[in-house]
Amino acid sequence: MLQLKRINQFYGESHTLWDLDLTVPKGKCTVLMGRNGVGKTTALQCIMGLLKVSDGDILLNGQSIVKESAEQRPRLGVGYVPQGRQIFSMLTVLENLEVGLPIRAKGDRVIPAFIFELFPVLKEMLHRRGGDLSGGQQQQLAIGRALVVNPSLLILDEPTEGIQPNIVQEIGDIIQTLNKEYGLTVLLVEQKLPFARKVGDQFCILDRGRSVATGNMEQLNDNLIKEYLTV
Repeated sequence: MLQLKRINQFYGESHTLWDLDLTVPKGKCTVLMGRNGVGKTTALQCIMGLLKVSDGDILLNGQSIVKESAEQRPRLGVGYVPQGRQIFSMLTVLENLEVGLPIRAKGDRVIPAFIFELFPVLKEMLHRRGGDLSGGQQQQLAIGRALVVNPSLLILDEPTEGIQPNIVQEIGDIIQTLNKEYGLTVLLVEQKLPFARKVGDQFCILDRGRSVATGNMEQLNDNLIKEYLTV
């Protein structure tokens, strides 16, 4: 589905990603893990075209997208929920969702009904401004907005950050539903270990911009957790 091949990226003189390889199989949920500052968000921004890679390649369904613009990548079937949600606080829930409609095919530019089935609170608050929602509701709106573009790959950057526990559980259930029932491939950055183990099929651990361990979630053992994940 998605492959990163020997990706290198720099912030000025700082080398942030080092020959990064990552494979996200179709139909699976892959969790990108690691301590703060190891390059997880940078990797996602490279996938989305928000940061330019210095060398290496990014393949989506076998086709290179590394030269595609950030505006084009959602049209290729990639939905993105950034860290911090980044909804439009002065727009209504409806207007936030409508932002993704131009990406959809002509003649099908309506908000899919299943989004309101997954997130009934959004239907109840259609005309409320995004900035007036709780953190958990804003996260649901951000995921809903990403789904409007009809993605085959959904990328989420720390969707549980700053969210109350009951909504964390709900978001986990929704990610599993999207992955298992709707067939979306998911790439997830997550630091909460129980959450990652609940939703993930496989993991990739980054350390100092390098991939240091990958495997099925059952292979995420105490030694790896102690060396690369505990603070």
